[in-house]
Amino acid sequence: MIKISSWIGITDRLNRLFNPLSGKTFIVPMDHGITQGPLSGLINYEEKIKQFAENGVNAIIGHAGLILRRKENTPWTIPFILHISASSDLSSDPNHKVLVNTIEEAIRLAAVAVSVHINIGGKDDGFMLETLGNVARECRKWGMPLIAMMYPRGENISSQGEYALENVKKVARIGAELGADIVKTNYTGDIDSFKEVVKGCPVPVIIAGGSETTPKKLVTMAWECIQAGGKGVSFGRNLFQSPQPAKLAHAISLIVHEGNSVEEALQKSNLSNF
Repeated sequence: MIKISSWIGITDRLNRLFNPLSGKTFIVPMDHGITQGPLSGLINYEEKIKQFAENGVNAIIGHAGLILRRKENTPWTIPFILHISASSDLSSDPNHKVLVNTIEEAIRLAAVAVSVHINIGGKDDGFMLETLGNVARECRKWGMPLIAMMYPRGENISSQGEYALENVKKVARIGAELGADIVKTNYTGDIDSFKEVVKGCPVPVIIAGGSETTPKKLVTMAWECIQAGGKGVSFGRNLFQSPQPAKLAHAISLIVHEGNSVEEALQKSNLSNF
């Protein structure tokens, strides 16, 4: 039997992830260093995190080293989500994610949640499903929210198939069925199709930013996600590699938390000509 205190812990931590007025969340994942190495934007990440905290971002995602190596004189004022799975693009199969940390370590590091990356569509996806089920069980035991990054990806999925409605809808539901509190997945490209993803998933759905795009397209994607019933966004490289990360974060925050239109958000953030 799950102790009541576990549910209280999950609820309390989830409340720290979602804006109390909008009921939505804006997360910046910065866990790319294991997969892709020292990307631009992650070299001097302390200043980026400070800018995100000041411009409406609710939390960042990173591996343990990100928080363990932070400067002692630069305390963060933003919740930290511990990413506990990983793979390297030097591997023969970068799509196969393995566990690299624990729920207990997340508690020791004062993380507000943990996240795992699960790819469905390859020959080894059964191992990742087992991982997700085990992690979800441990999260319930310790009262720790779980964000499942669910992607249709592998040798059975084409590049277009990663964004196909039927595939995205299925993997989002898998994440919820196995116990995730929040599911992060790909945006399907339009409001009507993404409404189906949200409708078919009984936990909050947030979207990934995907490959490099323009600020206007990113802000538009955030607006469409909210219109479709999504509960927020989780944008990484398009933010921390942006030449103007603070302005772009502010614009996205205006969309997610204040219900601004795309043009309003761009104008108020001085991004109209960017």
